[in-house]
Amino acid sequence: MTTTYDYIIIGGGITGSALSYELANLGSRVLLLEKETHPLNATFYSYGGLAYWSATTEIQRKLYQEGREIQRNLSQELGIDNEYRDLELILTVNPEDDPVAVAEKFAIFAITPEILDPQAAIALEPLLNPAAISGVLRLPHGHINAEKTNLAYQQAFLRLGGKIIREAVIELIETASRITGVKTPKNNYYAGETIVCAGGLTRSLLQISGITASVYFTHAQVIKIPPTEIKFNTLVMPAIPARLVLEQKITQLENQGIWQRETPEIIASVLETGAVQFRDQSLYLGQISAIITDPSAILNPMAGEKAIRTAVGTLLPPLASLPGSCHHCLVAFAPSGRPLVGAIADKVGLQVFSGFTSTLVSAPPLARRFARHLLGENDEIITNLQKLREKLTDGCN
Repeated sequence: MTTTYDYIIIGGGITGSALSYELANLGSRVLLLEKETHPLNATFYSYGGLAYWSATTEIQRKLYQEGREIQRNLSQELGIDNEYRDLELILTVNPEDDPVAVAEKFAIFAITPEILDPQAAIALEPLLNPAAISGVLRLPHGHINAEKTNLAYQQAFLRLGGKIIREAVIELIETASRITGVKTPKNNYYAGETIVCAGGLTRSLLQISGITASVYFTHAQVIKIPPTEIKFNTLVMPAIPARLVLEQKITQLENQGIWQRETPEIIASVLETGAVQFRDQSLYLGQISAIITDPSAILNPMAGEKAIRTAVGTLLPPLASLPGSCHHCLVAFAPSGRPLVGAIADKVGLQVFSGFTSTLVSAPPLARRFARHLLGENDEIITNLQKLREKLTDGCN
């Protein structure tokens, strides 16, 4: 006998796991499909930062504060420690740049930074090289272990009666102009609504069914360092976010038709020098972000590791030579930092929940709100996002 679910969720990263849990918590029958037994996705390789300070609108402020409170209380709610903590964020300013001028660009955010000179910066983070900075911007920040948070959501989901199947979705099933389920290499699964939460694979999955959506991805590389005796006090990132500048090129590339074909060539890339240490003393170093339209493209890990270590060696010399390895994942995003949340194109039975910025602080509250919205509760924030999304979605062929 074929089981028909209320919802099929495609993708077991933080977005899919959080939404699956919230829907099951409201009594829905939910199937979560994740192609990997041990996913090495953007959630797994996340720095774990909660940038609640970065809200620029009243709606964002409300949402990010909700996200911070959810993460603060998630261990108790889900029964697994997500390792929430308050952590100093240090945004480094290059020697050739003026910290005061850089700080002025942060005036739009809910919390504005404190400017520290190099001496004050190394008092806060002794591993910094004072010669590599003209100063830093200091901000309050939250931090979690994203991998453990994801696991907590999935375990709680299973306890609520949800089902997780480790199979790749290869096609959406359409019946009489309605999406009725999905096809995997092994089975067909059916549901009243299918929700794509596939992160960096969202775009290519939708394209299989002839749907073009304004959700994109970068190929990211980071170095993972096993637990070490070196103590790192803060989360360090550059004050001028090169990755966001890279993402702003997307509209131009879309207009040129570049995203309509999957190619393995690197169109553009940037390297951001950063570092964070987790509770178990392991670290992530750096991030290379590259625009490559083929989601299955293979990057050179040796070249990526060398580039990251060279940059880290200048800013944080004690960390550069620690043993570790370079890893690769896809990172989804949408133009203007507005995620796709809700129905897409003219496909009845199909929803999208993908393309988040500041995912770990924004996705959990949006998952909670979206779940209630799907079950009939009006939500101002979800409605607002859907109106904005309509301007960014190309539609369906």
